[in-house]
Amino acid sequence: MDMLPIIAELVQKTPSKILLVVLDGVGGLPLEQGGPTELAAAHTPNLDALAEKSALGLLTPVYPGLAPGSGPGHLSLFGYNPFQYLVGRGALSAIGIGADFQDGDVGVRGNFATLDAQGRVADRRAGRPSDAENVRVVGKLKAAIQEIEGVQVRFYTESEHRFVVILRGEGLGEQVTDTDPQKTGVPPLQAEPKDKSDHKSQRTAQVLNRLSERIREVLADEPQINGALFRGISERPRFPLMSEVYHLTPACIASYPMYKGLASLVGMEVLPVEGVEDAPEGKVKALEQNWERFDFFYLHFKKTDSTGEDGNFAEKVHKVELFDHLLPQLLALKPDVLAITGDHSTPSRMKAHSWHPVPLLLHAPLLRNDPARRFTEDEAAKGSLGHLRGVELMPLLLAHAGKLQKFGA
Repeated sequence: MDMLPIIAELVQKTPSKILLVVLDGVGGLPLEQGGPTELAAAHTPNLDALAEKSALGLLTPVYPGLAPGSGPGHLSLFGYNPFQYLVGRGALSAIGIGADFQDGDVGVRGNFATLDAQGRVADRRAGRPSDAENVRVVGKLKAAIQEIEGVQVRFYTESEHRFVVILRGEGLGEQVTDTDPQKTGVPPLQAEPKDKSDHKSQRTAQVLNRLSERIREVLADEPQINGALFRGISERPRFPLMSEVYHLTPACIASYPMYKGLASLVGMEVLPVEGVEDAPEGKVKALEQNWERFDFFYLHFKKTDSTGEDGNFAEKVHKVELFDHLLPQLLALKPDVLAITGDHSTPSRMKAHSWHPVPLLLHAPLLRNDPARRFTEDEAAKGSLGHLRGVELMPLLLAHAGKLQKFGA
């Protein structure tokens, strides 16, 4: 059910401020039965102290049993039903990096990959190259490939192993399967139209398959970045804006283009962040400098996810501890409502997104007593918030901020 029209009728403008912190992929699993998760293993004195004064619960971002991508995971946190408001990864990345992405274009998210001598995927992220290396390889592709079968092809650097392709031409569709097999030891998949009678998507699939071949030809002399995997083939969507639905003045503080794209789609102003990509200190500085200008802030931290995807349990623990060190600076701003959660779980043990619920911490006035004492999965399961769905978070934040009027007579 789309709750946005109902919420829009009930919401009222107030001066209270909401801060939503998303620790991407924060949920985890023990490496061994009975052991701690990454959150439980982390030394987090500031989070622990805050948990004692807050309400905790578990949150299923999208639906039980579904391991969500970051797109639907985040949209649900913003209150948008992810089954109704669909958006592909390609569109998000294209919007996030500010690509020339027009109506009728098709955006594609690419992963640079390492392919072995038999054409099988050896590394889906090509060793996570530097941004500078990405720029170099993208430049090589730009020089060699401008058109495929009458369709313009434009390449953009995103970050590390990620890049964006914009296809522009007549008769293109977005209902096309990914070429990323999501595992190693197998060749890239062929792009296919999801409906074989969809001639526009058939054309897009043909272009992408030929593009995959051309990229391998151009990068044949590269030692590690010698192939590409495509995901999230999509056109540019149009969503209701948070300013219209929630009467908020919302801002986004994020480094990675995809999350900037998500925020832009729902009408957040994306704030500049100083320093290297995903530098947490730069994000906190941006929050402090813009605190008076907005009444809703989405603050995103990525590395709790990427370290989980790399299977690096100790480094994910370290990233949690880095956030804990910064938490007093967030609290010093005295947000009226503070929520800390994730868009999905990324257990290091699985090296992938998972379906497990994420912990949710809510710090606000008018909370009931809560038995939870730490920001961990087990403690959150004891919390007074219970077990929520992702789309239920935003109304809860608005209510605690005094921004929702009574529903019904």
